[in-house]
Amino acid sequence: MNDELVKRINELKKKRNAIILVHNYQPAEVQDIADFAGDSLDLSRRAAETSADVIVFCGVHFMAETAAILSPQKTVLLPAADAGCPMADMITVEKLRKLKNDNPGAPVVCYVNTSAAVKAESDVCCTSANAEKIVARMLEERIIFIPDRNLGAYVASRTGKKLILSDGYCIVHDRMTKEDVQAAKSSHPGAEFVAHPECRPEVTALADRVLSTSGMCAYAKSSGCKEMIIGTETGILYRLKNENPEKRFYPLSARAVCLNMKKNSLEKVLWALEDMKNVVKVGKEVSLKAKKAIDCMLGNR
Repeated sequence: MNDELVKRINELKKKRNAIILVHNYQPAEVQDIADFAGDSLDLSRRAAETSADVIVFCGVHFMAETAAILSPQKTVLLPAADAGCPMADMITVEKLRKLKNDNPGAPVVCYVNTSAAVKAESDVCCTSANAEKIVARMLEERIIFIPDRNLGAYVASRTGKKLILSDGYCIVHDRMTKEDVQAAKSSHPGAEFVAHPECRPEVTALADRVLSTSGMCAYAKSSGCKEMIIGTETGILYRLKNENPEKRFYPLSARAVCLNMKKNSLEKVLWALEDMKNVVKVGKEVSLKAKKAIDCMLGNR
């Protein structure tokens, strides 16, 4: 059945001049059909550079919005129209404007896990892969950082900057605990522990490395360690095992599953391409403002 679906997807991809971008947390079957797989920063760059007419974005809504902002002349499809991000919903334009009013003069760094409307109210966007670098290079010492309190706390500890945080968090990463780390290390005493910076400070403090998902993939290839405990959404284990069959990878927690990321499937990719449905669009005014923050992140100022 999957072979037939993949065959039909590839036929339609050629017919539509489409490209399939897939986040590292997607189901295994979806990762297998990716033209490019990666984290938010990788996929943002691919979306900006592609010559395809159609972008099939296998991720969640804010990612497809970002692709639409970067490529307004292209058609962006989100196979699972209801694939959202609870953390992105934790910061609204109204909440951000209040933070700005309460902290005049403080620039706004917004995590890519935000709506286009929130990005339009921000100065620069960031991902977990480049948040530390972006904050470190800013001249200001007081910076509004939204919406992830855990990523913000990690970046503040690394840069020494005073970050004004909102109270957002990733429900998947935030549920991982130091007890999970202790149990995993007890079960796998020879393994390195690699954590995502969206994890709680008590978890990142116990990590051998704190890395974005793209950082984890690169480190897994270069490290001499043969076993790793992975503190992020479990979908990345499929890619890690495929790229490093001689090594062993263990999830920090079997509960680290993002149900929104798992909403995409081969059937939904096929249906989206067949009917050209679930098109993600961003209004022109919001798009132009949000693009400035994204371009700043990508170094296109």
